Amino acid sequence: MRKIEPILAILVAAAMIVAAIAAPWLRFVLTIALAKGIAVMGILLLLRAGQVSFGHALYIAFGAYTVAFLAPRFGDAMILLPLAALGAGVLGLLIGLFVTRYRQIFFGMLNLAMAMVFYSLLEKLYAITKGSDGIRVEIMPIAGQALERVTYEWTIFGIALGLAFVLGFLLRLYLASPMGEALAGIKTRETRLEFMGVPARGVLLSAYVMSAVLGGIGGALIAMTSRHVTPLLSYWTSSGELVFIAILGGAGGVLGPFLGAAAYELVRVYAAASFADAWQMILGSVLLLVILFAPGGLWGMAARAIGGRGR
Repeated sequence: MRKIEPILAILVAAAMIVAAIAAPWLRFVLTIALAKGIAVMGILLLLRAGQVSFGHALYIAFGAYTVAFLAPRFGDAMILLPLAALGAGVLGLLIGLFVTRYRQIFFGMLNLAMAMVFYSLLEKLYAITKGSDGIRVEIMPIAGQALERVTYEWTIFGIALGLAFVLGFLLRLYLASPMGEALAGIKTRETRLEFMGVPARGVLLSAYVMSAVLGGIGGALIAMTSRHVTPLLSYWTSSGELVFIAILGGAGGVLGPFLGAAAYELVRVYAAASFADAWQMILGSVLLLVILFAPGGLWGMAARAIGGRGR
């Protein structure tokens, strides 16, 4: 199945491009889906170690606010993206030194607590963050080029798609490396890893920092796409959304987060348009059906349809 995954990724990317051309309004939805898929790859890393973060929206919000705060000074997407990734990585290192001492529900709830503290700061520090009103992000130059709105949106879509490919490829390499195998060992036999001389906490910390970087990149792309950031990006429901997407897409392959994010965004848009007062129930029903009939998520369904076995 690992050999087929790149081909499926190309087919999914082609389908996204065709959909964005055929229905221009989908360009925004699919760009957000790609950004969230990048962030959910970080959740995938932690799931490989048997850990779930219920507060990873913290890093999405941090990346988004990095763009909002620094855009007036630096004003170029190609500068702001690395800065958001770097800032989220540093924050992930500081928080990770604490939370990686814990496992299972304690790990998840500590992350949730950190995210809610950050949310409260964004709400209360109105003079800096504008509180619940949020901060508007203007259309910015990309690689020094000032672009009109439609060209800008297509360029951000292309950047998100390119980053999804590059980061997905790097993540596949990491998961197949000894470090990635050690990460899986934390889920099954952490004590055995320690006896072998492999520091389990260090392995988990490195994965945690990488997941924070991925979250920061996803948040920066969301800010550049929606051009408005609010504290809700760090709220607990946003973190739950990431876990929802991870379950929906499946953790068996790197493509899973993107399948889950695209399905989530499309179902939400169509459900909200058709059933404004019941779209949450429809999303919940979709997740319930996936859990009951496709425990491997959309990626697992694709693997079975092709005749392979998810990794």
